[in-house]
Order: sequence, then C-alpha cells, then structure tokens
Amino acid sequence: MGGLDILIIDDHAIVREGVKRILAAAPELRVAGEASSGTEAIDLVRSGQWDVILLDISLPGANGLEVLRAIQDHDANLPVLVLSMYPEDQYALRMLKAGARGYLEKGDAPGELVSAIRRVAAGGHYIGTGLAEKLGQDFQRSQAATR
Repeated sequence: MGGLDILIIDDHAIVREGVKRILAAAPELRVAGEASSGTEAIDLVRSGQWDVILLDISLPGANGLEVLRAIQDHDANLPVLVLSMYPEDQYALRMLKAGARGYLEKGDAPGELVSAIRRVAAGGHYIGTGLAEKLGQDFQRSQAATR
C-alpha cells in the first residue's frame, strides 16, 4: 500500500495531537494537513490532495455536516471518516447518509482509528465498535417490539 495523505479536521489541538501520535505507529499514514474550523477545512479540502479526511462534527465556522457536504461537492469519492464525541446514533446516521464512509466515537479504542482509515481508504465503510453495539441493541429492541 502506498502512503496516504490525511487531513485532520478538529477544533481541539489536543485531539489533533493525539490522532497524530496514534497514526505515527502506521508509517504509511501521513498527517499532511490540519484544520481547526469548518471554514479552514473547506479551504484546505479545495486546495489540497487528500487520501482520507478525518472530520469532527462540532466545529466553529461551519459544522461537520456542512463541511461534509462541501467535501462531497468538491469530490464525492474522497473518503471521510467522522471522529466524534457524540455517541448518539442519530448523529452517525446523519453523517453516513450525507456521504461519510465511516464513523468512530472518540471513546473507541485507539487502534480502531488506523483500521478505520485503511478500510475507508480502500473504498470500504467502517462503523466503530461502540456505535455498532448501540445499533445492534436498537435493532434487537425494535424487533422485539414488533413481535
């Protein structure tokens, strides 16, 4: 696998630094850019060449959904992995329906991040274990209610 250039979009510097440290263990993953606001992110997306974008939902300037729509308008094939503090499945479903290829909660295991990036870069989709568990439980509850 060749190297992948990654753009990190998160308004918290400590999160961006943590992501960079996690990705340092995977030499083929290069953090090639960072944005701390939605408007800065949109400018970087339009001016750079990215293989994967890591996107937070809560951003100043333009929220994650607005940024995702701008990314989709620019290049609908550009893989976006949402990395969010929101564990509620409605946020994940909204972002996935809008074109994100994956969704991780910031509370998921750090090792999942590398796996998720590789999966979405290869054209697949990725749902973090925390969200997958919640969706499975919700599905079982809805099935039990219809019996």
